[in-house]
Amino acid sequence: MQIAVLGTGEVGRRLATKLVSLGHEVTLGSRTADNAEAVKWAGATGGAHGTFADAAASAELVVNATGGLVSLAVLEAAGAANLRGKVLIDVSNPLDFSGGMPPTVVTPDGGSLAEQLQKAFPEVRVVKTLNTMANAVMVEPGRVPGHHNVFLSGDDETAKAVVADLLGSFGWPADRIIDLGDLTSARGVELLLPLWLRLYGTLGTGDFNFSVVTAPPA
Repeated sequence: MQIAVLGTGEVGRRLATKLVSLGHEVTLGSRTADNAEAVKWAGATGGAHGTFADAAASAELVVNATGGLVSLAVLEAAGAANLRGKVLIDVSNPLDFSGGMPPTVVTPDGGSLAEQLQKAFPEVRVVKTLNTMANAVMVEPGRVPGHHNVFLSGDDETAKAVVADLLGSFGWPADRIIDLGDLTSARGVELLLPLWLRLYGTLGTGDFNFSVVTAPPA
């Protein structure tokens, strides 16, 4: 599959590297075609690099791995025509660090970043996932032993199925993937971040995750 990963930070590079290792044709997108991190990544992995628009234009599926407060601007730079009809996996978090640590979660219009992106690009099929864990755990769930979960939110059932298959290729068993329903459920997973950050500070490692444990049937 041809996949665009928008964002050259640690999250974007980690996801892009995993996708290349799985045999996908990956383009790492950034604001400028000569972004130093993107050039270095492409040289090391054999992937491609370009602008946000370059990456989105050639892709069948797009991953938003940019900072949540700039994600809308990034998708605007990618171009609505280049995104139209495509599945957009949103792994970002709208965190505001202007007041120091811990950051606050921005809730656009009382909703979620994922909903904001969907409203701005109604012809894109937005699926929220993977934003509740460290990037290493995203692509290697076995780093955390035992049962733990990844969540899906989205309005398009076919798009969620595509994303679930991709998560499976990352090593997430089907029974660990919890479909939370429509995109309004992204509000809950985005608001998990303050707790995640507190746990990270307490535990001193990102190798942990959330587990939903249910009682056996009566």
